[in-house]
Amino acid sequence: MSRPVPPQEPVRNSLIDDAKVCLRKHDVGSKYSHLSYNKCSVLLPLLAKGGKLHLLLTLRSEKKYTLVTPVVGFINHNFKAQPNPDEVKRVFLVPLDYFLHPRVYRQNRFTFSGHSLIAHFFEYMNPEDGVTYQIKGMTARLAVLVALIILEKKPTFEVEYNLNDLISSSKEFFLKFLKHNTSKL
Repeated sequence: MSRPVPPQEPVRNSLIDDAKVCLRKHDVGSKYSHLSYNKCSVLLPLLAKGGKLHLLLTLRSEKKYTLVTPVVGFINHNFKAQPNPDEVKRVFLVPLDYFLHPRVYRQNRFTFSGHSLIAHFFEYMNPEDGVTYQIKGMTARLAVLVALIILEKKPTFEVEYNLNDLISSSKEFFLKFLKHNTSKL
């Protein structure tokens, strides 16, 4: 006897399937694995909830690395985080479209090694607990990039990427800082 499919299941599966198609178009695979620089990966866990994709974030300390590889993963909508309180203060969800159309956002322009940069700062009030979170730094940069790739919409603010050629412009952006950080001159 087959089990009835909950009405939200097809919507959830469609959201995830559509996101995977968009991500595959921008996947660079192991193209940069041969580089011998300090490397790390950042997991960007997405889950479908209430007919929208959400990014699962943690309130933690940010570390600076030379080469960051964003890895997008999908988690079950029933996932319940059980963080180690010594490492993670809070876990919260932010709708992915918030990183293109935020309610509270500011940016700072600055110059680093001759390159003009935009630092994104998001404030998100979690409706579940009423706490306001600040999302900035590499987390904000990667959240914007994933939202641009998956949602394929223009943000309400300026970004450094060419929206008509996202893969090339994002690659160029991240590699120019890799070159600067490894230069001995």
